[in-house]
Amino acid sequence: MKKLLFTLLSMLPLALFAQTATIKIDINRKISDIDPKIYGVFMEPIHFNGRRMGLPDSVEFNTLYGNLYDPSSPLADADSFRKDYIDAMKELKVTNMRWPGGNFLMGYDWKDGIGPKDQRPKRINLAWGGIDNNHVGTDEWMKLNKSIGSENIVGVNLGLGTILDAAYLVEYCNYKGGTYYSDLRGKNGHPQPYGVKIWDLGNEVDGLPWELGHKNAEDYVETAREAAKAMTAVDPTIKFVGSGSSYYSGDWLHWNQTVLNGIGDKISYLSIHRYWEGGSPDNYYDYMGNGAMDFDGKIKTVANQIEIATAKNDFKHPIYLSVDEWGAFARSFMSVLPIAQCLNSFIRHADVVKMANFTMLTSLLSSDPKNGTFKSPVFYTFKAFSNNCIGASVDTYVACDTFGTAQFRGIPYLDATTVYSKETNTVFINVINRDKDKAITTDIENIDANFSGKAEASIINSDDLKAPFEYDKRNQYLPVTKDVKVNGNKLSFTFPPHSFTQIKVGIKK
Repeated sequence: MKKLLFTLLSMLPLALFAQTATIKIDINRKISDIDPKIYGVFMEPIHFNGRRMGLPDSVEFNTLYGNLYDPSSPLADADSFRKDYIDAMKELKVTNMRWPGGNFLMGYDWKDGIGPKDQRPKRINLAWGGIDNNHVGTDEWMKLNKSIGSENIVGVNLGLGTILDAAYLVEYCNYKGGTYYSDLRGKNGHPQPYGVKIWDLGNEVDGLPWELGHKNAEDYVETAREAAKAMTAVDPTIKFVGSGSSYYSGDWLHWNQTVLNGIGDKISYLSIHRYWEGGSPDNYYDYMGNGAMDFDGKIKTVANQIEIATAKNDFKHPIYLSVDEWGAFARSFMSVLPIAQCLNSFIRHADVVKMANFTMLTSLLSSDPKNGTFKSPVFYTFKAFSNNCIGASVDTYVACDTFGTAQFRGIPYLDATTVYSKETNTVFINVINRDKDKAITTDIENIDANFSGKAEASIINSDDLKAPFEYDKRNQYLPVTKDVKVNGNKLSFTFPPHSFTQIKVGIKK
């Protein structure tokens, strides 16, 4: 009898305290329309030596030259860009590309990258080392964007460069003709203006330890204001991205507030640069939890700063966030859940995040030395959002168990967002299960209407979180799809441990 009683008591925690979860969505409570520009990419020429990559010093690698741009490759198009990358960006429906940097921008003279390629000067890459032949310059970047079908986001050098050079670049790109640089564009084979609408006023200008030509906040405001004045004298239709803080040490809030108060009347966006900062991937919950709270927190904090500055200065136009450098670089499945969580953050804050650029274009594919590029879970995760999450971000309520780290408490195991397309009357529910070991069965309820037909769940997961992506396993990386039974305004799904799942379901009219 005692043995039986002990057995029954030992079962009580599972029966009484097993994790249950609820997700409630409300398509009538719209956060904001999602700006497609959140599905952008970032690109700059970064030179790596072997030591930086954990390889022999004799090995050298460039993110651009010999990679995305490779005249010797059988995959190169007429402009020497690799068609495998171009085709991948088309499949991902990438909306814009930010170039030419990055840290590279602040030591770059755009005039080195125009005209006949054999006459362009070779320069030391002041930011990253190595030698650049400048064969990829303004006209080549424009061609690449045209091949992808994406919009150009162009940065001007407000580090070691001059305000006059910034204005001349706008003239080269956007002026119709009849001036020196617009006519030079024509002589270089491009008589029609490129019509670049969004311009970065420098890059990470507060980056004291690393950035060429860094400035204090007050000096940056003075430079950026005069640059914006000169650039709009050439083309009054352009918009600007102000360089928000990227140096999250010390009084970084002061930098943002000074920039907003000083040039808020000139800019349409303030930048955030943030890579996944969760600690070591060896500590799973610290890595996932700290990273998620930090990333989402930076967005909320800077959005609040914009709100305060707008109220103080009575700006007549909105200022949005451009998260124009972001990513996670674990080179295994440990990068996948962070990427999904970052994209969820953009959707959750669709009212303020209106542009984002993943670092880098080439990082959305994996590469094998013998077999070339292939699609990893990183690719399919980005695709799930960029192809499907177009429409309105709507209110999503999540109730589930939580976990904590030394830095944060009460972190939900489930991270969820919902996107509603009025045109197709379809919702996409994006759910990351951060529990490393346990599946979570979840009841999902649509508050205002019934679901229609069957739901389909697309799951991205891995048995081995730390295994590097391999070419021979590329077919295993394809999302797994499952039908989900719908019962009126409810459905139930069990989210596997450490997984990203996207549920597609119609709404009954």
